[in-house]
Amino acid sequence: MKLIVLTDLWGIEKFDWFLKFQNKLNIEILVYDSCGLGNIDKSIYEESNLHQQFVNGGIEIAVEKLLEKEKNEVNILAFSIGGTIAWKAILKGLKVKNLFVVSATRLRYETEKLNCKTYLFYGEKDNYKPTKEWFQQLGIEQIEVKDKGHEVYKDEKFFNNLVIQINNRC
Repeated sequence: MKLIVLTDLWGIEKFDWFLKFQNKLNIEILVYDSCGLGNIDKSIYEESNLHQQFVNGGIEIAVEKLLEKEKNEVNILAFSIGGTIAWKAILKGLKVKNLFVVSATRLRYETEKLNCKTYLFYGEKDNYKPTKEWFQQLGIEQIEVKDKGHEVYKDEKFFNNLVIQINNRC
């Protein structure tokens, strides 16, 4: 079973940090550019512009494209907006065994439980992470990384630990 990797809102252009870690994963990997899935126009390559496009329909487009592309059960590793895309795709029928999500702050708006093993990682200093109550309501363990912010996933020590967890569960 392969591991689908969904980028953050910057897409593949700023995903080089992941490429240096991917060879540590003992599983077949397929990387999707979240911007490409969501038909996001990158001509104005600024965070606010990209974010606005995702929340104004890009997430839904990305979910539909992911559902079209993946028909068999997969594992998913998703970063930031990629986590929201994965969550919504699972709710619409994407078959997932293990979902690993890092810094997907928009998940705080989700209210429906998933039917797969779910591992959510957030930096302790990420101001937009879901609340402890949210985790309790959905029955998900909160995995918090001390002294880190939203881009905790770019931290080498954190990512090495994440790779171990993925290799042990997939």
